[in-house]
Amino acid sequence: MNPEVDWFFSKDTKWQEEYNKLRKIILDTGLVEELKWGCPCYSYNGKNIVLIHGFKDYCALLFFKGVLLGDPEGLLIQQTPNVQGPRQMRFTSLKEINQQAAVIKSYVYEAIEVEKAGLEIKLKKPAEFEMAEEFKEQLEKVKGLKKAFESLTPGRQRAYLLHFSTPKLSKTRMARVEKSIPQILEGKGLDD
Repeated sequence: MNPEVDWFFSKDTKWQEEYNKLRKIILDTGLVEELKWGCPCYSYNGKNIVLIHGFKDYCALLFFKGVLLGDPEGLLIQQTPNVQGPRQMRFTSLKEINQQAAVIKSYVYEAIEVEKAGLEIKLKKPAEFEMAEEFKEQLEKVKGLKKAFESLTPGRQRAYLLHFSTPKLSKTRMARVEKSIPQILEGKGLDD
C-alpha cells in the first residue's frame, strides 16, 4: 500500500467499501500502487496495468490494454466507440466484487502477462478518423493551420478530430473549429 494513495480510500464516497476491496484484490497480485490522474493506479515495471475509478452509477477497474485481454467472462466494456485500447470492468456492489474476486484477479494477472510479453495496441492513425467538413475548409483557408495541425502529436490530432466531428449541427461543429484554431496555431492540444 502506498500512503500517498490512502486519501482516495479513506474519503467518504458511495464506493468506499468497493474501492477498498478492489485495492486488496489488486495489491495481492504484486503490482505497484501509485496515484495518477487522482486515482489509484497499479503498474508493473513502470507500465500502467489497471486503475480504480468511480462514477455516479458504478465503480470500475480500467485496464489500460484491455482490448488485448481474452475476456472469457465478457466483463470488459468499451466506454465509448472512440476508446481504442482501455476497457472497464464495472461494479455496482461490494457483493458483486466479492463474488468475482477470483475472476478479477485472473484478469489482472492476464493484463500483467500482456505487459510482460510487450504487446502493444495498434491505434488508428489520425487520418483514419472522420474529419468534419468545417475543419477541412478551415485547413485550406487559414494560413499555417494545416502545418500546425500536422505538427501536433497523433493523440492531440485525434482529440481535435473527435471534438469537431461529434456535433450533429454544422453550426456547432463550426463554432468548435473556430474556437480551437488559435490553440492549434499555438501548437496546443484541446485540453492544454
